[in-house]
Amino acid sequence: MALPVSLYSTAQVRALDTYAIETLGIAGYTLMERAGEAALRCLRTRWPVAQHVTIVCGPGNNGGDGYVLARLARAAGLTVTVLAASPPDGLKGDAREASRAWLACGGESRPYESRLLEHDGIIVDALLGTGLHGPVREQMARVIHDLNAAGRPVLALDVPSGLDSDTGMPLGAAVRADCTMTFVGLKTGLFVGDGPQFAGVVCFDDLGLRAPVVNPPPARIERIVETEIQRALPRRRRSAHKGDFGRVLIVGGGVGMPGAARLSGEACLRIGAGLVTVAVAPQNLPAVAAGRPELICLPWSEPGELREALERAELIAIGPGLGRSEWARAALHAVLGAGKPLVLDADALNLIAESGASAQSEWILTPHPGEAGRLLGISTAEVQRDRLGALERLTARYGGIVVLKGAGTLVGGPGRTPALCERGNPGMASAGMGDVLTGVIAGIFAQSRDAWLAARVGVLAHALAGDAAARNGERGLLAGDVIEELRRCIND
Repeated sequence: MALPVSLYSTAQVRALDTYAIETLGIAGYTLMERAGEAALRCLRTRWPVAQHVTIVCGPGNNGGDGYVLARLARAAGLTVTVLAASPPDGLKGDAREASRAWLACGGESRPYESRLLEHDGIIVDALLGTGLHGPVREQMARVIHDLNAAGRPVLALDVPSGLDSDTGMPLGAAVRADCTMTFVGLKTGLFVGDGPQFAGVVCFDDLGLRAPVVNPPPARIERIVETEIQRALPRRRRSAHKGDFGRVLIVGGGVGMPGAARLSGEACLRIGAGLVTVAVAPQNLPAVAAGRPELICLPWSEPGELREALERAELIAIGPGLGRSEWARAALHAVLGAGKPLVLDADALNLIAESGASAQSEWILTPHPGEAGRLLGISTAEVQRDRLGALERLTARYGGIVVLKGAGTLVGGPGRTPALCERGNPGMASAGMGDVLTGVIAGIFAQSRDAWLAARVGVLAHALAGDAAARNGERGLLAGDVIEELRRCIND
């Protein structure tokens, strides 16, 4: 089943479960059976030649899903070993019924021992799921450690055990799955924080609880999907001219920093902006003009020299290579007073954090976690521990649209459902990537005249281009490599 757009909190997904059982009259054990069936389909699809599966079952309904899977996998001809990480006699409700059904079909539940993980085949994590409250206890932490050390592919049921299904942070210890089969609704924690590196590939089944049978709660987050690209950048009419696609001014490139402004300018052109002017320190003019002659270059020393360019521009981006000198502060003051839609990055954000500038409705802020921390007056670690919370605080404090960069970039705005970009790769953790993103967002903003759509699609196009550039390997990936892929990604 294709992944839905909406992500939910753990409480919201539990409410859907409760609605199905109490209002729709679907038995809890029926949902457990459906979960087992979905897990078997996932297992056979991901590992079609696997013959042996070891299922490690815990004390709650996640363990119950494991017992159902064991019975169905055995019926499908697989060799199944069930390891009980807690005594089956202590199971209750639907999980107890699932365990009994497994034994009734001739199955055996063996007390958990780490040496029993040494068989070949797939390990299934059915330990804890979303039922964890607080740090993992020592006994389960040892089991999780064993699963991670076994050196075998791991399929997690619903959520990797030990992962906070809301924040995506491990609660002391967490299973590192190759694939996670999740049910009913997509849990936020699989996609934010460290969730993706613990969840692996995420597969989904709604267990038949699809709208309009169930009225779903409002999404906590929305996934950004590729169909949005055409909304932001529709096919051009044949009579189009460059004036139709926006006049962008990029202010940056302080002394010794020509590269950042050039990268932003070139990315802005590659994403389709009509006219792009780069305003830089005079010393940087030759480096920018020689590297990309399609850019209009404006050297300036005094704010008055920016006046005409500020008036002509339909949108202004500021920050790439700006620095924090008096020259940079004068540039920011002039730009903020221009009354134009803005994209702010890098030192423009740091200067705003220092000055405490007032919120504006027509700007897009693009902080990485360190800059976000400075804007909020907290540490980078605090931002990373709760990225969604940090995003909400940023939008409340600064207004406009906020792009919180990082693995699983988030986009938010007052009164809007936050958006998540799942694409991108660790190779993009290199110099200049943020400068490219600034240019991409500015270019799409100039063409679409829609800040919210520009931020979402800009983040996605940048990430897609990064993934395309990483086909030859992530290590050594350069910002310029991403620029080279932008045109194909938006025209496909």
